[in-house]
Amino acid sequence: MNTGIRPRRSRGTAHNWIIFSVSTAALVGSVVISASLGPVHYPLLAVAQSIFHGPPNSASVDIKDVDIAVWSLRLPRILFAALTGASLSCAGLAFQSLMKNSLADPYVAGVSAGASVGSEAVLLHHGEMYLSGFAVPAAAFLGSLASLLLVFSTARRNGKFSVSTLILAGVITNAFLGSLSTLLIELGRPDDTLRVLVRMMGSFQDVTFIQSGIVGIALAAGYCTLWANSRAMNAYSFGEDTALRIGIDVERLKILLIAAGSVLTAAVVAFGGIVGFVGLAVPHIARKLAGSPNHAVVLPLSAIVGSALMVAADTIARCGLPDGRELPVGIVTAFLGAPFFYVILRKAKTIS
Repeated sequence: MNTGIRPRRSRGTAHNWIIFSVSTAALVGSVVISASLGPVHYPLLAVAQSIFHGPPNSASVDIKDVDIAVWSLRLPRILFAALTGASLSCAGLAFQSLMKNSLADPYVAGVSAGASVGSEAVLLHHGEMYLSGFAVPAAAFLGSLASLLLVFSTARRNGKFSVSTLILAGVITNAFLGSLSTLLIELGRPDDTLRVLVRMMGSFQDVTFIQSGIVGIALAAGYCTLWANSRAMNAYSFGEDTALRIGIDVERLKILLIAAGSVLTAAVVAFGGIVGFVGLAVPHIARKLAGSPNHAVVLPLSAIVGSALMVAADTIARCGLPDGRELPVGIVTAFLGAPFFYVILRKAKTIS
């Protein structure tokens, strides 16, 4: 099975500007449409005007219902969804570049499994009742970093980092922590099981602007790290020997890719749970749109496309059921992403 990322001739600058413009317009449109939908639907023009004018003044006596709905209820969630999509897409690109394999995803290093165990330990023991509202995210983040350090230390020997060992260590860590996660659920009370399962499948119901800000900081740090090393990532895609010959510190690059991808993923999982297929599929889509694996083009395009797709997926999760219930957003991304990605793989003849 050939799943490697092959360098191809890049398309022109005009093509890239068109793709970026269309993708950005799709993102803006998805935000406005998502903000207009909910238990009460508002006209698109009214929603666009509310977003353009900014949050309403609390001292004003003439606050419209659309302003309250958009700024207090819907935009925090939409912003978080957009940041989540961008973060997972950039993280997926980092790991795919590291492994030179378009089937790698952000959870390959055991980040999701560690986050699940950390959050479950707090939820099942009601730690959020005694600690602040950040108890669950903090536990999830610490759990993800702990699993990452375990995988990282296993894969690093004599000052060098083995990608193949990382994959094996990640598989083992995910399997072990997945079993531990199941054990915690079994030992917990039945009425706590649903809360844990919903979180494991991804949920943006209770996110706030503060949480979005934290994810945004992680996104900015991870994105800037990847952007600064985009040329080195291009060279690395031709092989380690080629990268070494032109002066790239390959071991340093590997560490930066792991660190950036893991921090991006851990921040998302800490607040929103596990959302699959976005980090796997979006970099692949971005490369197709760009017509090139050039990371200087694919990285920002992945962030934009990932944001738009995640906002759309969360909108379906909020409004997809006629009885008003919400679906976990991870279910929506799986239903949308799995068939699409399978078709892409079949067309590329990467599955026999």
